Amino acid sequence: MAATSLDDAGAMAAENHVESLQDEATCPVCLEYFTEPVTLECGHNFCRACIAQCWEGSDTAASCPQCRETVRQRNLRPNRQLANVLEIAKRLSLQAAKGAGEDGVCERHQEALKLFCEEDQTPICVVCDKSRAHRAHTVVPIEEAAQEYKITGWTPNTLSPPTKWLQTTGCIPWAPSMSLTRPFPIFIQKRTQTERQKIVSQFQQLRQFLKEQERLLLAQLENLDQEIERIQNENFSKLSEEISHLSELIGETEGKCQKPASEFLRVRLKEISPELEEQISGFSQKPIALVEALRKFKVNVTLDPDTAHPQLVLSKDRKSVKWADRRQRLPNNPERFDLEPCVLGCERFISGRHCWEVEVGSGEGWAVGVATESVGRKGQINRSPEAGIWALEWWGGQFRALTSPETLLPRRRIPSRIQVCLDCDRGQVTFIDAGDKAPIFTFSPASIPGERIRPWLCGEWRSRLRLCPSSCSTQGTQCFTALSDIIRLI
Repeated sequence: MAATSLDDAGAMAAENHVESLQDEATCPVCLEYFTEPVTLECGHNFCRACIAQCWEGSDTAASCPQCRETVRQRNLRPNRQLANVLEIAKRLSLQAAKGAGEDGVCERHQEALKLFCEEDQTPICVVCDKSRAHRAHTVVPIEEAAQEYKITGWTPNTLSPPTKWLQTTGCIPWAPSMSLTRPFPIFIQKRTQTERQKIVSQFQQLRQFLKEQERLLLAQLENLDQEIERIQNENFSKLSEEISHLSELIGETEGKCQKPASEFLRVRLKEISPELEEQISGFSQKPIALVEALRKFKVNVTLDPDTAHPQLVLSKDRKSVKWADRRQRLPNNPERFDLEPCVLGCERFISGRHCWEVEVGSGEGWAVGVATESVGRKGQINRSPEAGIWALEWWGGQFRALTSPETLLPRRRIPSRIQVCLDCDRGQVTFIDAGDKAPIFTFSPASIPGERIRPWLCGEWRSRLRLCPSSCSTQGTQCFTALSDIIRLI
């Protein structure tokens, strides 16, 4: 008996080794024995026809169907060693099937019929189980299927062909007393469970496909946003260079206009080259157009007394504010600044371009800029874009932009009038010296959020700030009109 047990154990171990060898010789795509096996760069093997079908219609870099690793070059290498192992596996499986008896061998694959497909009601081999025909079916060991047929109580006359085969092989004993009075619930439950698993699997694939499409579309939109931002930045840089060039020419022309007409004409005829003459002649109309453009965006700004700090005194026309030595008795409403000496403008901007000028005077400290509608009013506030404030500040002998961290501005002289240009559509604010029209500082585009923006002033000790009238200065226009007259005289 001991010798018999050892022989059985050895036979089972040999059979398991044969099955493991069959699994290694099976293609992961078609679940059949390899046909012309090829190896990818990642080391996985497939049938040549199967991998070609997976990559059909793909012009970009393909991926391995098993590990999803990207394959940059489709250099399929034939795996001759695997082909030799495949032939050995086929011969071993055929010998194992013949050892089990001719009646238990699959006609197609020459494998032992050890499994039973409940959907097709037929015995199958391990290769059939991995094929497309039975991949989604419920498959159980043939012994378990025989036991279920015993429990259901079917008679030999009503047995299906697979069941008759099970009976002839000795798995189901013939019992004349069996009847059809008992139902067949086990197969019905398993059939519904299989269909349920199919539906869940299909919808999981659909969800995965939709997620991938969403990721691709969002990536395309992000690339489009980056391209639009790049073009805007290039246009802004070109415009800044043009403004700087205009400012230099304005300063040069104003200096020459202050000379007597006779001296200017004599110097003009002797020293100015034809190239510079052509440049000035072509440029003579640009400042006029620039002045007209600035006049178009000029707005009339007034101060909101409900937001003014109690130590700031507003004029009757609400155009100027100055520091007072004593605090006024004013209601502490939610809109009022209680610690910082600040005040907001009455105007609220949400779109478009708007410009206004502020005369800063000669106070010991002041700040000019814009703030959001929701800027903090109570206690000490952080004067930075993170807190909703974009402004320039003069304090302690330093002229700086209230960035985070602050940016010192190298200015030879502090301007007496500052022009604030707000572009809500681009989300940026620019400060210009209203005297010589030179740019002072520009906060980067998209730094201002898309909410209501209001003018913001801060008057420190002994300061006086005044909003200039909305009419545009004609100094630049008069200067270039005189220049045009002189050029015509030449």
